[in-house]
Amino acid sequence: MNALLDPLRAIVGAPHVLTHDDPATDLSAWENDWRQRARGRALAVVRPGSTAEVAAVVKACAAAGASIVPQGGNTGLVVGSVPDDSGTQVVLSLTRLNRVRAIDGANLTMTVDAGCVLQTLQEAAEQAGFLFPLSLAAEGSCTIGGNLATNAGGTQVVRYGNARDLCLGLEVVTAQGEVWHGLTGLRKDNTGYDLRDLFVGSEGTLGVITAATMKLYPLPAAQLTAWAAVPSLESAVTLLGLAHQHLGAGLTGFEVMGQFALSLVAKHFPQQRVPLWEDTPYCVLLENSDSESEAHARAQFERLLETAFENGVVSDAVVAESLQQAHALWHIRESIPLAQAEEGLNIKHDISIPVSRIPAFCAETDALLEHEIPGARLVNFGHLGDGNLHYNVQAPAGGDPKAFLREQEARVNTLVFDAVARFDGSISAEHGVGSLKADKLPHYKDPVALALMRSIKQAMDPQNLLNPGRVLPR
Repeated sequence: MNALLDPLRAIVGAPHVLTHDDPATDLSAWENDWRQRARGRALAVVRPGSTAEVAAVVKACAAAGASIVPQGGNTGLVVGSVPDDSGTQVVLSLTRLNRVRAIDGANLTMTVDAGCVLQTLQEAAEQAGFLFPLSLAAEGSCTIGGNLATNAGGTQVVRYGNARDLCLGLEVVTAQGEVWHGLTGLRKDNTGYDLRDLFVGSEGTLGVITAATMKLYPLPAAQLTAWAAVPSLESAVTLLGLAHQHLGAGLTGFEVMGQFALSLVAKHFPQQRVPLWEDTPYCVLLENSDSESEAHARAQFERLLETAFENGVVSDAVVAESLQQAHALWHIRESIPLAQAEEGLNIKHDISIPVSRIPAFCAETDALLEHEIPGARLVNFGHLGDGNLHYNVQAPAGGDPKAFLREQEARVNTLVFDAVARFDGSISAEHGVGSLKADKLPHYKDPVALALMRSIKQAMDPQNLLNPGRVLPR
């Protein structure tokens, strides 16, 4: 494999081929999983600066039989973008591909390199007078190529959809090192199979995304945020229905947060003032984006909350009076994962359930976990508007989080995933499969679907060189 290094240096330049041969080079940023669940060892980290260089690198690796791990911001949560510990894999870092290529205002599109940080897209769109709505907690470091490879979701899926729904075209390097030039800005193109949808969500196992054409939207005239206390998950679902009726397409965010999840934020980040959480089992965070005016948006919110109070589905509520207050409320929601980490290692689940069945799922699964693992603490929060819960399990108070993770993770996962299957849900809503859930897929994926997926992988990457062991088990 070392014979591969010189050709790689010739393609991208020696400074952009990083190896362990240089004791001054630290590869941990590329080799460590963001959650510290895994650490690999790469043959090299290669940083191409153009699509042509990506294609040449892939061709060289294919000729040498070296497997490739495509990597963007390395912020994934399912161990899908770091090398294994063999020392033979090439990490293909795309962060040098970071240009905003074009903004077409009349077509409401922007074309960007895959290594563009998500926040860069948001800011470039806003400077041009438009909205790019994909929004994640990691938006300051995740890249659009990674967002597309995992079909990322975030907080505004209820209105704008996942990354897949925001993408019109792609540029992709295939497993053979060929370039598919599919950067179309067309919203209608009925000329055969939709190759874009093959690559979006494939987690780098079918091709390497190098650029994308993404949808833009008009900037809203006003955005208002409300925080409401609700007496139950059933009430939260009812409130969601009322929000759809009163706000229509203006409903751009609907998050639910359990009391224990919010208590962790209050405990570990006392500088944040968490409203209403102490006397209610759940709180909801709503966002209304209005195309008319702030006064119109506020009137809509007031009618919604008035109806919700009358129906008993909201016990108390606050509406942000300024953009600063709105950011503070969203910051509380985004701080839950960080507060969990401060509390100790935990067992994470990124699941989706039909919205109508979420209350029953939580009631049944909460009781099951409490019976099987007394004292286990449930950190339940997520995007109720699109049926995606981050249904996480924390060690009992005073217990050893590392021991809990080591001894209980497999059992807890089985209990939760079996319950998800009973409620016709998915064991991965927005984080992907990676290597963390690859061995679970055969138990919870339709066997015909799994066979089709294997056929696609075999046809497009017969050498199994692109991110092997991810999505589909080895």
